[in-house]
Amino acid sequence: MEIHDRLSEWQHYYNWERPHGSLGGKTPIEKVNERGAQVLFWDDVDALYDQTKERIQEQNYQADL
Repeated sequence: MEIHDRLSEWQHYYNWERPHGSLGGKTPIEKVNERGAQVLFWDDVDALYDQTKERIQEQNYQADL
């Protein structure tokens, strides 16, 4: 079995089958599916973005204070 095939198997196990303690015992794909409805698509983000509320960041630290 080639390394690519073994890596693909490991990635599938890690993301689809293995529960993660940092995710409350859920697999990463379960967490993605749970949060999926809360994630905005690019068009939604673009529509909500207001450039006038963006803080301009200066390269000069003192000016940025």
